[in-house]
Amino acid sequence: MDGKTNHCVHNINYHIVFCPKYRHKMIKGKVEDLVKQTVQEICTISGYALIQIETMPDHLHIFLSAPPTIAPTEIVRKLKSITAIRILATFPRIKKKFFWGSGLWSRGYYVGTAGNVSAETIRKYIEAQKFPQKEVQIK
Repeated sequence: MDGKTNHCVHNINYHIVFCPKYRHKMIKGKVEDLVKQTVQEICTISGYALIQIETMPDHLHIFLSAPPTIAPTEIVRKLKSITAIRILATFPRIKKKFFWGSGLWSRGYYVGTAGNVSAETIRKYIEAQKFPQKEVQIK
């Protein structure tokens, strides 16, 4: 998904995965609905394009596009903190039952990048710049 800033055209897509502490299977039913709604709101307000979100009871996958001026760690921090605040405020019994300590989400996460072309296509394109006789078509 291409985006634009004042001086940049970009296509930076992040696949983000994170889990509740202790991998508790609590992302289901009304909690799942609230997670999806909250992530959509965060993306809209923050200027991210939510491409896809899918939840499993013990983790969630978020695929979004964001400008290059925003670090992936900042995106994850915002997603985790706002969703945790909203879930624990809406469902206080969850904190009492599963998260008697602090926090909802585990500290770790996965983030990977994706665009419209593969790494191999980019490598070939850059290589072709050095030797103009080779033509590389980007699909």
